[in-house]
Amino acid sequence: MLDPGSNQELPPIPAKRYFTIGEVSELCAVKPHVLRYWEQEFPQLKPVKRRGNRRYYQRHDLLMIRQIRSLLHEQGFTILGARQQLEGDDAQTDVTRSQQIARQVRMELEEVLQILRR
Repeated sequence: MLDPGSNQELPPIPAKRYFTIGEVSELCAVKPHVLRYWEQEFPQLKPVKRRGNRRYYQRHDLLMIRQIRSLLHEQGFTILGARQQLEGDDAQTDVTRSQQIARQVRMELEEVLQILRR
């Protein structure tokens, strides 16, 4: 069963470039060891690693962690299901982007054709 406390409002993400694992843990309500585990399970989650293998997360990492947390804790997905859901979102984004590029190229080619017909 889902944890009733998981529906609580998460704090806003401050306007910073990098966040430590401790800050991310507080901002996303996920323990640090869980974050390290999720890095292994979700290829989309890749924090920057610096000296001493210290992790520094960026804003997009926090948004991804919150999405993973929502899928697992609030929507009841398994790790495998959440991974597939995120990969499906990535594939859908790629398809949409490809369709937009194709439309743009077609419009440009039609303009060139009109110029050539003159």
